[in-house]
Amino acid sequence: MPEFSQPRVYVGGPAARPVTVPAIEPIRVWHLLTHTAGLTYGFHRVHVTDEMYRLRGFELGASDFTDLAACVRAWAELPLTFQPGAEWNYSVATDVLGRFVEVVSGQTLEAFFNERILGPLGMRDTMFWCPEDRQHRLAALYSADASRTRTIRSEVLGKGILKPPPWLSGGGGLVSTTRDYTRFCWMLQNGGELDGARLLSPRTLRYMTQNHLPGGVDLTAFGRPLFAETRFDGVGFGLGFAVVVDPVAYRTLSTVGEYHWGGMASTAFWVDPAEELAVVFMTQLLPSSTYPLRSQLRQLVYQSLVD
Repeated sequence: MPEFSQPRVYVGGPAARPVTVPAIEPIRVWHLLTHTAGLTYGFHRVHVTDEMYRLRGFELGASDFTDLAACVRAWAELPLTFQPGAEWNYSVATDVLGRFVEVVSGQTLEAFFNERILGPLGMRDTMFWCPEDRQHRLAALYSADASRTRTIRSEVLGKGILKPPPWLSGGGGLVSTTRDYTRFCWMLQNGGELDGARLLSPRTLRYMTQNHLPGGVDLTAFGRPLFAETRFDGVGFGLGFAVVVDPVAYRTLSTVGEYHWGGMASTAFWVDPAEELAVVFMTQLLPSSTYPLRSQLRQLVYQSLVD
């Protein structure tokens, strides 16, 4: 991906006139998988580089770009928030990985997903937009008002999934169902295979779900603070998953080695290999920090286990 051949890193100045220095090492696939590449999201609103993303049109998606390749070129022109590998920051790294898949496979991300993941797993309702003949099954999207005492239907974002997107987002572009996502989690819980379709080897999945942060530290020590209702103490990060390394520090009933992530609209999933457990929680409420749903869900699930 030559657009990332000479990344620069922000060291000071306003968004309009940033001061940058060259990156001391290249962005590697490992950096993208662990969110340590130095990329960011416009909606974070905690760093000058976040503002630069918003000024370029990236906040909640971006409608001014015609494909994923154009988005990646635009991100590559913006400075990194920190040197690659120096910190953790949730970012567009997963979208860049989507473009990497396109380059390596010679397919669009949609075609690759359909051929290599969705088709083999029988995830028939998972796609980048909701066709008209299925829109009657689509759940409404809501957001909380400023007082968090009532919810408001979020029509603008909710309707965005009703037509093909201008670009394919690997970081948050799919519409799906509880059935489909449960099948995906069953594949993970089963060591990378489901109903005869193997996507990953058990050894690969075990490697992905270990804490890859340098020195085995948690996200509180290595990550940038994000506005969320879940704790980062006792939680590391693997290749695409957050990983529980210390349930006591996490202060949530859980298991060492449990891996998980959540969505912007309060959705959540986790897989617990030790308990042979996979959990999927579907809802449609923005932002995910409105209520402590994920920690409460863990309490309810784990306290019910009485083996």
